[in-house]
Amino acid sequence: MRNLRLEICYDGTRYRGWQRLPGREDTIQGKLETALSRILGEPIEVSGSGRTDAGVHAKGQVANFHSESTMPSEEILANLRRYLPEDIGIYSCKDVSPRFHARLNAREKTYCYRIWNSEAPCVFARRFVAVMPETLDMEAMKQAAALLLGKHDFSAFCGNAKMKKSTVRELYAIDIARQGEEIQIRYTGNGFLYNMVRILTGTLIEVGRGERSPESIPALFGAKREQAGFLAPAQGLCLEEVVY
Repeated sequence: MRNLRLEICYDGTRYRGWQRLPGREDTIQGKLETALSRILGEPIEVSGSGRTDAGVHAKGQVANFHSESTMPSEEILANLRRYLPEDIGIYSCKDVSPRFHARLNAREKTYCYRIWNSEAPCVFARRFVAVMPETLDMEAMKQAAALLLGKHDFSAFCGNAKMKKSTVRELYAIDIARQGEEIQIRYTGNGFLYNMVRILTGTLIEVGRGERSPESIPALFGAKREQAGFLAPAQGLCLEEVVY
């Protein structure tokens, strides 16, 4: 049994997220499994490094799958590029160790959240940014971001109220930078809870608006969801890199 690794990118605008859903064809995992099953002539189940939400994008998603087929990986790649829709791209398809697992072996992930911080129209990047034209205090946001770093209980930043597993995660870096009219917030950590990056972003935006102080951040660790910020729109978020 072969184990193959995929490097994937996608525009998540018209999809219900990564995870396959019964009776629906508009998920990234579902599209990949349908295409691979057709190409290889056997049922294929794909494991991703993480489950991006509906509307969220990826430049550096990683997945793996097992197959009995002897088709060369280069041919599988060519066929995937032929059968997948144009908003799902495959960078590479390679045979890897039987022990490799896209989710279980991931050591860190980096997400980028893009905010269009201007009254000017943003026609050509509108699918990939959240439009928030109000003035944001970036220095206050950076102070708050520094307090989020480290290992903490991020239960207040989890969108799953029924989460039974540990909500402890470690954030290694949060970088906030302006490029012209756009603010980019880049998060790197050992793992992220459901909706975590979008809630972190909503919380930092509230700091930027002056609705909460940077000093209020530590009180959110181990707190309830309603105490943290709003859920930032999905289209501004992109999975950039997974490190193994």
